[in-house]
Amino acid sequence: MFPQAQPASGSVLVIDDRSQVREVFEHAFRQRGYKVSSCAGVLEALPHMKRENFDVILADHRRCGQAGMELLERTTYHAGRHEIVSASFDEIAPPDGVGQTGWVSDEYERALGEILGLVEQACMWKGRPRLGAVPPRPPAAPAPPATTTPDQTRGARALAVLKPTSDFLIGESLVMRQLMTVVERVAQTDSYVMVTGETGVGKELVARAIHERSRRSGAPFVDINCSAIPDTLVEAEMFGHQRGTFTGAHETRRGLFEEASGGTIFLDEVDALSLSAQAKLLRVLQERTLRRVGGRENIPVDVRVISATNHDLHAANANGTFRHDLLFRLRVVPLHVPPLRDRIEDLPHLIDHFLEKLARSRGLKPRRFTLGAMRALKAYGWPGNVRELENVVEYALAISASGELTVDDLPPEVLSKGPRMRGLIEECLAGSATLEEMERRYILSTFERLNRHHGKTAAALGIDRRTLYRKLRQYGGPLP
Repeated sequence: MFPQAQPASGSVLVIDDRSQVREVFEHAFRQRGYKVSSCAGVLEALPHMKRENFDVILADHRRCGQAGMELLERTTYHAGRHEIVSASFDEIAPPDGVGQTGWVSDEYERALGEILGLVEQACMWKGRPRLGAVPPRPPAAPAPPATTTPDQTRGARALAVLKPTSDFLIGESLVMRQLMTVVERVAQTDSYVMVTGETGVGKELVARAIHERSRRSGAPFVDINCSAIPDTLVEAEMFGHQRGTFTGAHETRRGLFEEASGGTIFLDEVDALSLSAQAKLLRVLQERTLRRVGGRENIPVDVRVISATNHDLHAANANGTFRHDLLFRLRVVPLHVPPLRDRIEDLPHLIDHFLEKLARSRGLKPRRFTLGAMRALKAYGWPGNVRELENVVEYALAISASGELTVDDLPPEVLSKGPRMRGLIEECLAGSATLEEMERRYILSTFERLNRHHGKTAAALGIDRRTLYRKLRQYGGPLP
């Protein structure tokens, strides 16, 4: 009745409100050597999770509901002790009116086998870096397309919660969980990947994550900024050259493709390549051999290519600046990294990470942003994405003179009038500030926002310049 497998070890908590489904999993997991517990819902599961360090939490995302899964994922994320496997158990449950012993079908066997295999895989992952070395993997069913959502998946091919180690891949938002799931899946193939996204979202780190999770992780990861290589040197840099080929070629030199042999080569800003360079790159990718500049020998190439761009290459193809055949060759698996403004719910997690990271590297005490400062940070548009966020956190730590990081510690470009003023008011109210203190902070904040222009500040505050000068003198501010 149950798929046969080698004895396993580990502990599993099954969450489902149907007793028959729980019985199926309890029996199947015990047959395979697991310690198994079960409960009917997420709220009932939380005390179990607090008492015992389960290797895997297995839950039906449809039966638990969005709120239940978010609670489960949030609890697991902060506890850092459990892996979550989220799947649909509909094919495990017998139809109404049919006893479990009389319900065995091909779909049932397939679905159960997939779930058992995914749990076994998750047990092996537990305690390892989520984007680190690849553990041995059991046979698994083909993964669904990257665009598939949990509600569209069947069996165990659903969203699994991952714990990334990369700065740019931290977050609990749906778009980031989907991205991390695709990274895990595509890493197990040798398919070429094109990573797209705005400047600062972390395209190179996504490429490194794919490499580190792949079978090529023990080989080199070579990154090339295509915009930094003059067109006349692209071929020699990428594919190498023979001695005496041109002035200055005093010795034979291997190119970057040979340096990356067996590993991954990352072509950042690939749209910067000229049409001539694109043609030479395409030939190497098609034939999987290269010829050094000035050489006659065809040298085999064994590299995986991951490219990246922040431009629309379909538009570049339409206007004749990027070859369509190279685009289709590189873009076997398209992978888009969302901008920070589209996953603003991840902001607190990223901020906590950067605060801890920077404080540790500088030997500082841990700091936290006030409620008002967090409100201002969430209201900002983040055109520079996660890279800009790290710089803002570093700026605040550098200039802050107090134990907490306030609105006044944020750079001017982050603060529009609305978020700054709301933040100041919230901070003052939360701290039971006096009216005099609120007035002081309001005047100084407005003065800084208007680039210390006395006339504009007085007009914005609705007071005359003499009153402003008196207040600034009282606060120790600059006078004309």
